[in-house]
Order: sequence, then structure tokens, then C-alpha cells
Amino acid sequence: MKKITIAIDGYSSTGKSTLAKQLAKHLGYVYVDTGAMYRAVTYFAMQHGYINAESFDKQSLILALPSVQLEFHFNADLGFAEMYLNGTNVEHEIRTIEVSNFVSKIAEVSEVRSKLVEQQQQMGKGKGIVMDGRDIGTVVFPKAELKIFMTASPETRAQRRFDELQSKGQNVPYEDVLKNVQERDYIDTHREDSPLLIAEDAVEIDNSYLTREEQFEAVLSLVNEYLQDLN
Repeated sequence: MKKITIAIDGYSSTGKSTLAKQLAKHLGYVYVDTGAMYRAVTYFAMQHGYINAESFDKQSLILALPSVQLEFHFNADLGFAEMYLNGTNVEHEIRTIEVSNFVSKIAEVSEVRSKLVEQQQQMGKGKGIVMDGRDIGTVVFPKAELKIFMTASPETRAQRRFDELQSKGQNVPYEDVLKNVQERDYIDTHREDSPLLIAEDAVEIDNSYLTREEQFEAVLSLVNEYLQDLN
């Protein structure tokens, strides 16, 4: 069976990673969470004082990028790969609301995007990969065989993110989560370098009223249809 590249783009908290993991596991493909890569760079910047609520020392971060080493290590107990920053597992640290507040600003930096896009393209050279993010179908893999663009209302996405944070013991007000979602939407769609766009050949899915199972089945049918034509 020939393998394809599946690019999943969309707004924050639309469940891109959940869907990508489901597809990769079902198909036996490699899953790459590009959002985790940007979050790890953000966490690095926070650790070194390059970014906080008052300021962003962009130039210092750019100069420090050669010292940022990112790797995914598969965790058999969890069933997916975790993010490692300079040899340390930071999967938990990068999922906080504090990192979420800064990640879109970090992702605006062209030098950061260039470094990560190059790594992502190397990961996908052999196909058989499911990658999710903001610019996978437009920049990283513009020739991907299947492109999905996921969307949902800001309120729906904020509620999902709020529930996730609550389940992890992070007591953040819903209003703060909604504000974060709206701010990230604006930054992601208005940045000069690789703004969030729907690729012309992408299939758009609004999952505001879809369960995870319904969403998975809908996308899997698209994958199977393409694979049947290919083989």
C-alpha cells in the first residue's frame, strides 16, 4: 500500500492533535505535533527571560535558536510521542495557559518558523505521516495528498480548552481562556510570515457540533477514498 502525507491545519483548540493522533494510530503512520515544537521554543524563551507579559526580546531569542534542540520520543504507555527540549521531557510544561499566552507571538518570528519548518519537512520526506499545525498544507507540505482545515466557534474552542485545563488541575477562568483563543486567532491570521490560511485544495471541517468519533469517521472516509484511488 502506498502511503500519503496528511496535513491538518486549523484554529487553536479545534482538536487537530486529537484527530491527527487517531489517524496516525489507525493507519500506522508517524504523527508530528508541530504545535508542541512552537510551544517548546516558547517555553525556552520563557525560561531564559526572553518573553514575559511586559516585553519580548526577539533578537536574543533569534541568537539563541542554535542552542534549541527539539526531539520527539515515543511513550509506549501513552501511545504517542512526547516533546523533549534539549534532552528534557517538557510535555507537561508546554501545555499550560502561560505558554499558550505567548506561543503565537513566538510563532510570528520568521527565524523560528524557518528553523521548525525545515525540521518538519525533513520528518515528512518518507510520507506515511500525519502532521498538524497552522501552515502544514500551505507551507510545510503544499503538495500533501490530503489537506484538512479544522474550525469551530471561539466559544466552543474556549470551552474545550477550559475543560482540558480543569482536568489537569489548572484553575483558569473561562473568560481568560476565551480571550486567549481570540487573541491567538487574530495573531495567527494576521502575521506576515505564513499566516493561518485555508489551502485552496483543503477540505474544511467545522466540528462545533461533532463528537470526536464523528469527526474521526468523517476524515477517515476521506483518507480511505484517496488511498483506494491511489492503489
